[in-house]
Amino acid sequence: MGGSFRMSRYRSLLAFSWAMAALAAVSAAGMLLDDRVLVGAPIWFKPFKFSVSFAAYGLTLAWMLSRRPARSRAGEWAAHTIVVAGLIEMAIIVGQTLRGRRSHFNIETPLDRALFMAMGATIAILWTATLVIAVVLFRARLGDRATAWAIRLGALIALAGLLLGGLMLMPTPEQQAQQAAGIVPTVLGAHSVGVPDGGPALPLTGWNATGGDLRIPHFVGMHALQALPLFLYGIEALARRRSRLRDERVRLRLVATAAGFLAGLLALVTWQALRGQALLRPDAATLTALAVLVTATAAGTLAALRAPRADRTRPTPTPEPVA
Repeated sequence: MGGSFRMSRYRSLLAFSWAMAALAAVSAAGMLLDDRVLVGAPIWFKPFKFSVSFAAYGLTLAWMLSRRPARSRAGEWAAHTIVVAGLIEMAIIVGQTLRGRRSHFNIETPLDRALFMAMGATIAILWTATLVIAVVLFRARLGDRATAWAIRLGALIALAGLLLGGLMLMPTPEQQAQQAAGIVPTVLGAHSVGVPDGGPALPLTGWNATGGDLRIPHFVGMHALQALPLFLYGIEALARRRSRLRDERVRLRLVATAAGFLAGLLALVTWQALRGQALLRPDAATLTALAVLVTATAAGTLAALRAPRADRTRPTPTPEPVA
């Protein structure tokens, strides 16, 4: 009851999430009814992906902020800022979709350039507001230690994932060659590395299937925001059957291990993408790094599940003699 009441303080984030869910439904209909294709994908695919992501983002931040027992004006202002920035971002994406134009990296006309620069500004504002929320969450009591650190570490990894999106703004070698030759490019930046945007793509995600794709680390980092709290929820559900998981220290160590895995995975997929390597075509170096990460995570999980030291050193009680 108290959590629901506190969550209502952030009704702007909740309303934003519902609006994005409605836009996702409209975009899904657009993919069915509008047969236009842009950069190798259905033209309404980008609005659909962004609206789903924003819906989850707003809802998660509202829940995290509601864990604070006391009101935070800084958190509320940051939440309002994220809503405004997100609405501007989605208005540009949908507007360019209706015009049949690219929203990202498009500098072909003065209007396209201005809209793309405006999107860059809104993302920078959104990242700064998310940083403010992360600081607010670090300074508050959010429940037990496992819950608090699942929220805090998820926010930190999400900030890193958002920041890595800036790698897409770097000119590709082809665009640099055009600039060196005095040719003004019509596109600046790209999702893909080593291959052009718009090639063969993985189903559902649209990620490049033949080269590196910088959207992958962006996705992994951002959705750590939901992954760590959901991981803890799963642990707490299992605790009804596994007494070891009822120990707060064990849950905290498992959360730290999961956060370490996500941070390592974020670094790994970033490295893979920057080398122009498709996600499902890893080379020996990538597979070796993945094996090291999985092994370290398994070792950390086993260590986390060990009985607390106080329990291991406690002497076994001697049975009383039978009278």
